[in-house]
Amino acid sequence: MTKSELIAHLAGANPHLRQPDVELIVTTIFDEITAALARGDRVELRGFGAFSTKARDPRTGRNPRTGEAVEVSAKSVPYFKPGKELRERINKPGPTAPRRVAARASA
Repeated sequence: MTKSELIAHLAGANPHLRQPDVELIVTTIFDEITAALARGDRVELRGFGAFSTKARDPRTGRNPRTGEAVEVSAKSVPYFKPGKELRERINKPGPTAPRRVAARASA
């Protein structure tokens, strides 16, 4: 689902809200999460999960095209840890959860 699809879905589910208002709400939430992570803060949404950053040490990488060694500097990367409720809802068998078909052994 893209951001525009999310906005359209939320606007459709909430007819009392105008689509530009829903777009402003979604954009504001994403901007605040991004700003908090940029400050080094952790964002926790109970029942959904927690956004944080992890530090990556500098390392020597390889250019896949030439095989040449390239120095990669230290950086922070975003990290998401899903909450218990989200994990349970995703793994709950039902019409909205993707079903996994067990591989059959051929005889």
